[in-house]
Formats: sequence, structure tokens, C-alpha cells
Amino acid sequence: MASITLKYDARNSLAKKTIDYILSLGFFSLEKKEKSSFELSKEDIEKGRIFTAKDAKDLIEKCLK
Repeated sequence: MASITLKYDARNSLAKKTIDYILSLGFFSLEKKEKSSFELSKEDIEKGRIFTAKDAKDLIEKCLK
């Protein structure tokens, strides 16, 4: 069986309806791939969603801001 990867904007209603229609034909199946914790962590680093703290007190201060 061949595989095709589609990338689309899930907020676009026309794209979502098109995908739903294609899946309703019964010839295709949807296979969701969940990201591993490593992939999620790597994505956090790339998008700058991490921070550092000097010590526990500094961490608590940053969390309370």
C-alpha cells in the first residue's frame, strides 16, 4: 500500500471538508502519528518555549510573574 502525506491548515473549512470527503469515499484511511516526547521537546527548544533559572528561588519568582 502506498502512503501519501498531506499538510493543510486545519482552520481552513474548505480544506477540512475536502479531507472529510476523501475519507468518506472509503478508499483511504487516516493514520495519525503522535509525536514522541523527544520530538515535542525539540519543538519547544526550536520555538523558544524554554527558560532557565539560577536556582529554585529564581524559578519560583519567574513562575509567579
